[in-house]
Amino acid sequence: MPWREVSKMEQRREFVRLAMQEGANRRELCRRFGIHPDTGYKWLARWEQGETGLADRSRRPHVSPTRSAAGIEAEVLAVRDAHPAWGARKIAHCVKRAGLDCPADSTVHEILRRNGRIVAAPGGTPAHRRFEKEAPNLLWQMDFKGWIRLADTSRCHPLTIVDDHSRYVPCLKACANQQRSTVQGHMETTFRRYGLPDAIFVDNGSPWGDASHRHWTGLRVWLLKLGVELIYSRPYHPQGRGKNERFHRSLKDEVFALQRFAELASVQRAFDAWREIYNFERPHQALGMDVPASRYRISPRPMPKTLPTVEYASHEIVRTVPASKDYISFKGRLWKVPEAFRGEPLAIRPNSNDGQFGVFFASHKIATIDLTKPKRVGHVSEQVSAMSPD
Repeated sequence: MPWREVSKMEQRREFVRLAMQEGANRRELCRRFGIHPDTGYKWLARWEQGETGLADRSRRPHVSPTRSAAGIEAEVLAVRDAHPAWGARKIAHCVKRAGLDCPADSTVHEILRRNGRIVAAPGGTPAHRRFEKEAPNLLWQMDFKGWIRLADTSRCHPLTIVDDHSRYVPCLKACANQQRSTVQGHMETTFRRYGLPDAIFVDNGSPWGDASHRHWTGLRVWLLKLGVELIYSRPYHPQGRGKNERFHRSLKDEVFALQRFAELASVQRAFDAWREIYNFERPHQALGMDVPASRYRISPRPMPKTLPTVEYASHEIVRTVPASKDYISFKGRLWKVPEAFRGEPLAIRPNSNDGQFGVFFASHKIATIDLTKPKRVGHVSEQVSAMSPD
């Protein structure tokens, strides 16, 4: 049975939970997880007999709703000790979800305070303005959390992706660097499991941005071929990516603040375990104390087996950028284009003004040519970088 990555148990649990959602395409899920449909249905049948049918897993014991007040208090403290960064509302929701007659949130808070479990919450005043996409996979938020130093003196760069609608986390990886090859590899693995989003919201840093803020990078070109748009936040305005920033705070509070890691492999094991808790067990206040998995569905757009190529009409003026140089030839002159388009075919289309042309990558205008002036090609601003042909 070709389970890949993390542990077999974690993949089985995630598969079963996604497959049991209303409207889930179970055969497509089997394909995404790399298992035969018979295997998938076997785990679904075992799940109906109880979660222990998949494998051994530590679980809190079931208790009667008629437990004494001391028993309720013990349960509250058990949840807090298992998740030290969770507050009274999340803990009360979990206790109620277990079938217990839980007291009010304020009482739970008092139990925590009285037993020395209350720690001042980090961060300032929460944002009052919120936005949310109306369905999963319309927008993902992607970022690197600030690096941490490991016991072996190396650095870990946590790569995070959060679905804007559901807060589901399809990707949480411990990376040794922030290079394009590393990020693209993890994104490709994520796309093959969960499908393609419509767009991804990022900041202006590498590898999805560049120092020029024109944002034409190799990673963006790769995503455009897949039909995935990159949306960039305003410089120096991290609040625009609030869901990802809030996720990073939870990651810090619930993973990094509690232990020190020896090497990348140990960080990834902690990430895999916590990602499952975050997606399937941890109540989320912005979701009405529901869990992200309750609102998430895999994307109907699968990752293609081969990367699509850009095609132009036969009447178009097309120039292919050399693999080792950043220019194209037009009207007997060389015109500079962004380095990200090395090896790519570009179309030159006339503007409404005489002597002026637009340089396009598919429908995206990446530069302008003005034959009336002696200077070379000029890059267009980000606000008009995705234009339709004239």
